[in-house]
Amino acid sequence: MKKLFAVFFSLFMFTTYAGETTTQIEGELYNPVPTIMHHISDSHEWHLWGEGKNSVTIPLPVILYTNGNLDVFMSSKFKHGKAKVQKGNRIYSVDSHSHITEEGGNQVLDLSITKNVASMLLSLVVLIVLFGSAGRRAKNKKGAPTGILSIIEPLVLFVRDDIVAPNIGKKYEKYLPYLLTLFFFILINNLLGLVPGAANVTGNIAITLVLSFITLVVTNLSGNKSYWGHIFKPPGVPLALMPIMIPIEIVGVFTKPFALMIRLFANISAGHIIILSLISLIFMAESGLGTAGAFGVAPVSVLFVLFMYLIEVLVAFLQAYIFTLLTSLFIGLAVVEEH
Repeated sequence: MKKLFAVFFSLFMFTTYAGETTTQIEGELYNPVPTIMHHISDSHEWHLWGEGKNSVTIPLPVILYTNGNLDVFMSSKFKHGKAKVQKGNRIYSVDSHSHITEEGGNQVLDLSITKNVASMLLSLVVLIVLFGSAGRRAKNKKGAPTGILSIIEPLVLFVRDDIVAPNIGKKYEKYLPYLLTLFFFILINNLLGLVPGAANVTGNIAITLVLSFITLVVTNLSGNKSYWGHIFKPPGVPLALMPIMIPIEIVGVFTKPFALMIRLFANISAGHIIILSLISLIFMAESGLGTAGAFGVAPVSVLFVLFMYLIEVLVAFLQAYIFTLLTSLFIGLAVVEEH
């Protein structure tokens, strides 16, 4: 049964990702870069599978503000970037990077519901459903937790008792709601991103930038006298070294959340790129060696994809844990009282 599930799962992933391949010029070696970049980048439509006329996509709302004019329409009007959309005297088009531009050269403020935004809204719905159901079960709990509560409660207790409380100390309850939200938001989006055809939310550097910026703000607003004293007057440092140490400490305030941003972005994006690269080996073999080459590479490629997919499930939990752990540690260093 497990082997049968693995085969069907591998075929499902293969057919889904294979549907994202771009048109190949006859006689040329298949280039996987456009397909991979298309998968990990944001867009104004949610592409599921297929190419050209056989493409299956979900159109998303496009909301543009140009010179005091608010234009709202569905992304399907662009016909996958091949058509222009006219609203009044304004003509919009999509460039090669999926950015919407206006032909008059006017500045366009794009407030659209993109694929990443739609995925975050979906994750919000998932979180509300999960915790709403778990909350109702917790209120009526008699004995050991059951159902979804048996999954949610151990995770909440783990975050509280093994991540937040040990690193922040006595004041941990003040920051627990934020850190629980952070952990489950990252975890759910990491897991949703592993569904074939899904969005790459936590692999988008803009998303990780915002998460890291919130951590920066919370940490520094929570900083006590001892925290700021270690930055602007490092204890035990000779006066002659103060001009060197103070700038280093100030830079350190920003490098810590910067490291959070890069770590989450790089790890999640790398997983998607590796999986798509392994699948692309089949099409590269087909374009270079023919059908026999594709059949020869396919079994090995699919096995490695399945292995990497399981590794990515582990990474989804690990990155949520690391981001929350380091955020707790930074807050703990800001609020700890000097002995």
